[in-house]
Amino acid sequence: MSFFEIDGSEKSGSGTILRYSATLTSLLNKSLHLYNIRQKREKKGLRPQHLKAIEALSDITKGSLKNAYVSSEEIFYTPGKKILSDKYDFDITTAGSTTMLASAIIPVLLFAQNPSTIEITGGLFQDFAPAAHHLQYIVLPLLKRMKIDISLHIIKPGYVPTGEGKIFLKINPIKNFIEPINLESQGQIKKIKTVALSSNLETQKVSERMAKSFQNEIDKMGINIKSETDLIYDTSAHQKGASLTSWIETTTGCLIGMDVAGKIGRTSETIGKMVAKQLFEDFLSKSTVDRYTADQLIIYAALAKGTSKYIIPKMTEHIDTNLWLIQKFLNAKYEINNNMLTIYGIGYKPKQNS
Repeated sequence: MSFFEIDGSEKSGSGTILRYSATLTSLLNKSLHLYNIRQKREKKGLRPQHLKAIEALSDITKGSLKNAYVSSEEIFYTPGKKILSDKYDFDITTAGSTTMLASAIIPVLLFAQNPSTIEITGGLFQDFAPAAHHLQYIVLPLLKRMKIDISLHIIKPGYVPTGEGKIFLKINPIKNFIEPINLESQGQIKKIKTVALSSNLETQKVSERMAKSFQNEIDKMGINIKSETDLIYDTSAHQKGASLTSWIETTTGCLIGMDVAGKIGRTSETIGKMVAKQLFEDFLSKSTVDRYTADQLIIYAALAKGTSKYIIPKMTEHIDTNLWLIQKFLNAKYEINNNMLTIYGIGYKPKQNS
C-alpha cells in the first residue's frame, strides 16, 4: 500500500490538516504518516477532538492506528479496505467540537454501501468551530444540491467548558457521484433567518436579547428586512450557554450564514452585533457563500464529478489549507479569479462500489 507523508506544520498548521488528511487517506485506501501535528497552535499535538476523529475513521474502515494519544505530534494511520456502514456513537469526552468531528467522518460514510447513523457527544457551540446550527441550516442544505443526503438533529446543546451536548446524524450513501455546485451570482436578499438559542438562561431573556441586538444592528445598516427568528430557551444542557446563528437566503439560492457563541464576558448584545457585522461583511463582499462554508465545501467539490464554482468573501487560512490538501491527495485542480473559486472535481468513486 502506498502512503502519504504530511508535514502538519504546513499552511494553517492546524487540526484541519489532521482531520482531512485522515479523511482523504481513508477514501483513497492509502497509509498516512503525519508529523509536526498542530505546530502553529498554542497547544501542539492532538487534542481530544482530533484524536477522536482519527480513531473514528480507523473504526469506520477497520484500520490500524499507531502513536495516537492526546498531545502526540506524530501518527501512523492505515485505513482498512472497506468503509463500513453502521450505527456509530462517538464521545469526545470534552467540549471539543462535534461538528468538526462530523466533518471528518461524513465524506467517508457517504461512500459506504448502506446508510449510517452517528451520535456524537461533545461541544456544539463554541468559538473556532462551526455551530451545529450553521451545519444544520446552511452547509447541509447546500450539500443537498450536490446530491448529498444528510440529516442532523440536535439532541442536547453543549458548550465550553463542560460539553456533554449531543448531535445525531443520518448519512445516506451517494448513489452514483457527488454533483458539482455552482453559485456564480449572489442575487438579492430574499429573507433573513435567525436561531437564537440559550440554555438555562430564560430569566435573563438571553435568546430574545441576542435576536433584538442582531435586528437593531441590521436596521442601523439600512437593511429593511425583519429577520424570521426562532427563539429557543433550552433547559436540557448541563450548563449555561448561548449561540446565535443567522443566515441570508438570496433570490439566486445562496445561503450565507454566520454564528457566534456565548462565553464569559460576552454579552447578549455583543453577540447580536458580532453576528450582524460579520454576516453583512461577507454578504457585502458579493460572495455567494460565507467564509466558513467556503472552506467546508472544498472537499466535496473536489470529490464531485464536474466543475464547481462559487465566490468566496476572502481567502482564509482554512480555505488555503483545504485547497492545498485536495491538490496534494486528490490531484484536484482549482483556480481563483477575483474571489471566484473554481474546483475541477475528480469524479471520485470507491473501488469497492465500482
